[in-house]
Amino acid sequence: MNLYEVSTWVVPVVLAVTLHEAAHGFVAYHLGDDTAWRAGRVSFNPFRHIDPIGTILLPALLLLSGSRFLFGYAKPVPVNFGRLNRPRRDMVWVALAGPGTNILLALVSSLFADRLGLVPAAAAVWLDYNLVNSIVINVVLCVFNMLPLPPLDGGRVAVGLLPDALAFPLARLERYGMLILLLFLFVLPFLGQQTGINLNILGWLIGVPADALYQFVLTITGHD
Repeated sequence: MNLYEVSTWVVPVVLAVTLHEAAHGFVAYHLGDDTAWRAGRVSFNPFRHIDPIGTILLPALLLLSGSRFLFGYAKPVPVNFGRLNRPRRDMVWVALAGPGTNILLALVSSLFADRLGLVPAAAAVWLDYNLVNSIVINVVLCVFNMLPLPPLDGGRVAVGLLPDALAFPLARLERYGMLILLLFLFVLPFLGQQTGINLNILGWLIGVPADALYQFVLTITGHD
């Protein structure tokens, strides 16, 4: 990936992760919890949401590895679910706010992609790359975050909707959630490479629905 290609990913990635986290805090604030508001995290300022690993190290490693795709995440917004008006129900809305924002960003990006006739040609090409990359990163972030594993948003939604007998054991997985993700992201694919077996399970779990959502976004915004 050369410098020009990097420049077409930076803004989409930063906007996607910043607005995703800000949306969590915004919805939590309006449902009774001002923790994120008091921490200054209900903000469009990306510097308030930077995570050293997710926003800097992970994209840098992908860049150095020659990846054609940049991915990242921001520092999670603090939410005290006990302060929400109706904690069990409102936790679901707070969790859905992030992926919902990513879908909205993907739709807006798709509406403008390849429709920049009034923009000078050179600038239009660069902007189009940004818009297409914005669709991709927002679709991937939405699908990834909706995996039903705490602390991902999908895990929080599942905990809020499932009966107690299933919700409580799932909620207890949150302390191990990141370790499980690291296992699926890095350990299993590495073992698969060593053994010649395709163990990229997370890639399949994300790739199939992400492709479907990507095509859906293009279709409803008028792209053939």
